[in-house]
This record gives sequence, structure tokens and C-alpha cells, in this order.
Amino acid sequence: MIYSIKRDHARFRAIVKGKIKQDLKKYVTHGEMIGRKGKDRVTIPVPQIEIPRFRFGDKEQGGVGQGDGEPGDPLGKGDPQEGQGEAGNQEGSHDLEVDISLQELAEILGEELALPKIEPRGHKTVRAKTEKYTGIATQGPDSLRHFKRTFKETLRRQIASGTYNPDDPLIVPIRKDMRYRSWKTDVRHENAAVIIYMMDVSGSMGDEQKEIVRTEAFWIDTWLRSQYKGIETRYIIHDATAREVDEDTFFKTRESGGTLISSAYKLCEKIIQTDYAPSDWNIYPFHFSDGDNWSGEDTKLCLDLMEKSLLGMCNVFCYGQVESRYGSGQFYKDLKEHFGPDHESVLLSKIENKEGILQSIKDFLGKGK
Repeated sequence: MIYSIKRDHARFRAIVKGKIKQDLKKYVTHGEMIGRKGKDRVTIPVPQIEIPRFRFGDKEQGGVGQGDGEPGDPLGKGDPQEGQGEAGNQEGSHDLEVDISLQELAEILGEELALPKIEPRGHKTVRAKTEKYTGIATQGPDSLRHFKRTFKETLRRQIASGTYNPDDPLIVPIRKDMRYRSWKTDVRHENAAVIIYMMDVSGSMGDEQKEIVRTEAFWIDTWLRSQYKGIETRYIIHDATAREVDEDTFFKTRESGGTLISSAYKLCEKIIQTDYAPSDWNIYPFHFSDGDNWSGEDTKLCLDLMEKSLLGMCNVFCYGQVESRYGSGQFYKDLKEHFGPDHESVLLSKIENKEGILQSIKDFLGKGK
């Protein structure tokens, strides 16, 4: 019975994963559909899964499936009717909310986008403990009692003592017959990483652009956290100046000043040099803007910072240009012209709207670096 329940549950989970994978683009483009539930789980609405079943109707009404019929007879009941277009009072369709772990969500994303596993570069590790049931003990809590082994011990004792009666096979365990599952703690050292998000918050970056960044950052986080157990996240906003903020401030701040992208890159460089030795950490800067910069001179300074400092410290440097009616998009063109479209460490992506988020994630994470 327990095995049957576990099998049915596993089958249900497989169906749910299939539904999520089938509608992944919808979940990505409508980020508000996914709700946080604790640290490691989210809730996702999926269409109700209907189980096919027979329904019995009135007998001997004639028609197809009820006796003699003619070619061309309608399968339905009665004459077709035109819709009246009026409000109804019947119950509508409902979505079923299911819990799913971020690890499972990352697996679905990885399968759909064919993302390769990341090959870590930094050597800093964190201690990850897992407990595995590896043997049988004579002591333990009732919740870990091994019933099959307890039964065998009891039967062996009763046969050896001559108290076992095949005609009345009553098996009564005593304390010394009890057997329990035992475990050991497995300590593993896993690679650590840091994500540094940078975003232009000048007046040309509106709420729609920030929502695109917020949604894409969620999925980037989800994938990278499935690859690294020890991960930290830092946030930088900038207009003409840059400052480090918390996550909530990062996605809600809007300024009205100009844009100096180099201010964010200088602060990113300082954070790395102060807190994250490149020989130890896997470092992932992600910069999002609409492509405006104050001047060509500042763009040259950005390119110089990338070539002489940032690229040597980071696994990859990712720039995502979120299209805006007010942005020129020039910075993307400058990066592409300077580094080329196929640079190993400078990954560029244009995000025209929410529909482009999935492709942008693949642009950034598709190289497995």
C-alpha cells in the first residue's frame, strides 16, 4: 500500500513537472505567477489535471453510440445552438497550486534550455553536510525502526528457543529484537560563488524594464544556486554615481539623473577586491541597462576596466540590454564592436520584452562557465 502511494505520488510529480516544462515560457514571462514559499520552495499554479472517466447517460435515446445511426449524425446531443453571449452562473476553471523546490525548477529550466553544468573556476569551498542511512543499529527512535529486520530477529530468536509454533505463527518481538536504521554524516566541500547585479536606475529605465530584470534575476539565481551550494548576492544601482543596496531597494529605486556606467564597474571592482579573492571565488557580474551612457569617454573607461581588471577576476561578465523607448542602445553596440559577438568571457544579450527573457538566460548561462 505504501509503495503504491509513493509510486502514485512520483507519477503525479512527473506529470506536474511535465506541465510546468510545457508552459515554462508562460511562467517566465509572467513572473508574478510564481510565489515564494520559504527559502527553498516556490508555489506554481498549474491547470487542473483531469482524470478520464466514463459517464453513463439515459438509455435507448438513439443516435451515434446508442443504436442505429447514419453517416454525418452529430456526436453531441440535440441541435447545435448559437452562443448567447450572456453571463453565466456556472463555476469556472481553476488552477491547482503546487509546491516545487527551486532545485526541481532549476532542473526544468536546464532541460528546456539545454544548459550545461557549470565548471567552477574558484577554489573556495563550503562545508555541506548530508545524512545517509547506511546500516542497522540495535538502538534508535521508533520512527527509524526497521520492521523487516526486527521481524527476522524475532523469528530467529523464537526458532532458536523453541517457542515458535508453525501452526500458530505468532511473532512477538522483545526489546533486544528491535532493529533501527542508522546513519552517518557525509561532509562535502562544495564551490562557492557570488553574483553581483548592477542596474541603471536613471530616468530612462522604467517599471517595465525593472520588472524584466527582476524576473530574469530570479531565474539566473535559481540556476546558479543549483550549481553552487555556497552563493552570495550583491546589488549595485547607478545613475551618474553608484552605490550598493539591498535587494528590495535594487528593484524599486528610480532616479532622474544622467548615466555613468563606469561608476558601477568601479564599485564592482572594489567589492571583488575587498571581499572575493578571484582565486577562491566564482564571480558573476550581471549588468542591466537600456544602453545609454553619458559620453564616449566614459564608455572607453568601462572597456578599460573590463579588459585590465574585471575580466581577469570573473568567470564571465554578462551585459543585458533591456529595450526602452528612451534608451539609445549604444553601449551594447560598443561592447559588441570591441569584444566581438563570440567572446568567451563577455556575454551580451538584448532583451526586447518579457518574451525575450528565456533566450537571454540561455545567452548568459549557455556556455557552462
